[in-house]
Amino acid sequence: MNELPNADSISAVPVRLDRVFDSCSDKDCITNLQVMLEGGAELPQQYTSVKTRCVSIDDICMSVEPIPFNRGYYTVDITYTFGVELLCYSRNCEAPAVMRGMASASKSVILYGSESNTKTFFSNGARVGDTNRCCDVVNLPTASCQCVDPIALETRICVLPPMPPVNGQEPPLSPAPRRTVVLTLGVFSVVELTRPVTMSVAAYPYQVPTKTCSGDTDSPCEVFSRLNFPTEEFVPTADAFTAQQSAEALRYEGFSGWQQQAQ
Repeated sequence: MNELPNADSISAVPVRLDRVFDSCSDKDCITNLQVMLEGGAELPQQYTSVKTRCVSIDDICMSVEPIPFNRGYYTVDITYTFGVELLCYSRNCEAPAVMRGMASASKSVILYGSESNTKTFFSNGARVGDTNRCCDVVNLPTASCQCVDPIALETRICVLPPMPPVNGQEPPLSPAPRRTVVLTLGVFSVVELTRPVTMSVAAYPYQVPTKTCSGDTDSPCEVFSRLNFPTEEFVPTADAFTAQQSAEALRYEGFSGWQQQAQ
C-alpha cells in the first residue's frame, strides 16, 4: 500500500457530486400481497398447498412531488414489482410444479430535499430544472431506493369471490370462486434524496502504485494446498456469550480439562 504524501502537498480541488440531503431506512412487512400468475390464470384446483421458491424485486417505480405549504419537503411514491416463483403441490411428498407470477406493492415516504430554482444545461444535451416553458422551473431532487431481495414470510392459497357481472349482464353459467396465492413479504430498504452540488475536497497528488502486478500461474492443486482447513465448517460453534457460560460452568464444577480462554 502506498504511503500518503506529506500535508504540504494537499490541495483543495472542486468536485461535482450528488449530496444526500435526507434519507431513511425502513423495514416493511407487506401483507395480503396477491400474486398474478403468468397468463392471468388462476391457481388450478389440483394444487392444495404452495411454497415460495424465490422472490426478487424486478423493478421499482418512483415519483417525487413537492409538498404544498412545506417548502423543501417532498413525497416519494415508491411502487415495487416483485417476481415470484412458486412450488405447487397436489400431494405431499410428490414433485412440485413450478409456477411463476408477479406482484406489486406501493408506499410513500416524506423526505427533505432542499430547494433550487436554477437551470443547468450540459454540452451533451442534458438539462436540469428546465421545462421548456417560460417562467416555469421545476428542479426536483433525485430519489433513489436501495433494497435487498425480500423475505417470504408466508405463502397461502386464498379463494376470492367471483368476478362481478360485466355491463350488468349475468354470465350464462354460475361463476366459480377464484383461487389465487397471497404472500406476506419482508422488505428492507433505504431511500435517499440527492441533488448535484459543487464542493471542495482535499486531494493528494497521484502516485504510481508500488505493488507489482503478478499473474498466478500455479497449478490448481498448489493453490488449494495453501488454503486453511475449514475447521469451523465441521465443528459448529456457539456464540461468544454461550461459550463463555459453558466455560464458567465447567470451572465451577471443577472440570480438570478447563482452561482460561484467551481474551
